[in-house]
Amino acid sequence: MRVAFGTDETTALTDAMQAHLTAAGHEVVLVAADHPWPEVGHAVGRAVAAGDVDCGVVCCWTGTGVSIAANKVPGVRAALCTDAETARGARRWNDANVLAVGLRLTSATVAAELLDAFCSTGPDADEADAIGRVEAAGGRPDPSAQAGGAG
Repeated sequence: MRVAFGTDETTALTDAMQAHLTAAGHEVVLVAADHPWPEVGHAVGRAVAAGDVDCGVVCCWTGTGVSIAANKVPGVRAALCTDAETARGARRWNDANVLAVGLRLTSATVAAELLDAFCSTGPDADEADAIGRVEAAGGRPDPSAQAGGAG
């Protein structure tokens, strides 16, 4: 799998994350490093949306800023995840294509678990209709639609 990687700050954790992805057999494409978080999120998001890579990983201090920036790119569904089950669910139920990680509280062990879960899980076909409705609305769900799904 080709993975776009971006971080606003190169750290031991971001180095470990890239090494883990490579060791797991993924091709890491470093899209943005040591740039302001909005640029990082946009750059990774554009690479994912263009189909240049299969998915993306973005990092900043909390993970929130890069997630928001990536989600501004049409076709990107970035999910800020703090544990493997959330990363699995983001892929399965939301077809997330960018994993956002906060550098402040994430250990190398947790990051490896996040990456493994995100990269090894695919979307659940039963969620295709819900995902399609979100995409069609430009990220704004139809309030008249029936609530449901795992979110």
